[in-house]
Amino acid sequence: MNIYVGNLSYQATEDDLRQAFGAHGNVKSVSVIMDKMTGQSRGFGFVEMATKEEGDAAIAALNGFQLKGRPLKINEARPREERPRRDSRSRDW
Repeated sequence: MNIYVGNLSYQATEDDLRQAFGAHGNVKSVSVIMDKMTGQSRGFGFVEMATKEEGDAAIAALNGFQLKGRPLKINEARPREERPRRDSRSRDW
């Protein structure tokens, strides 16, 4: 189960998330999304749990949990929406 983790402190690391979620089941992967230009956290990330049951338990336990001074906003991740690509060569004007 893939889980969205929002309102993440800029100081929170993947290890912090792995430790918090690991208390509720088997963590398959963790990623904190970083800004490409600055290399700083964008304030959200994703955690993949081994089973839906473990994911549901982690969501129930950790939604609102204070991590590095900020309450986490956690829910099941939705599939990424396809956004139309902008082609800089074609202009409508």
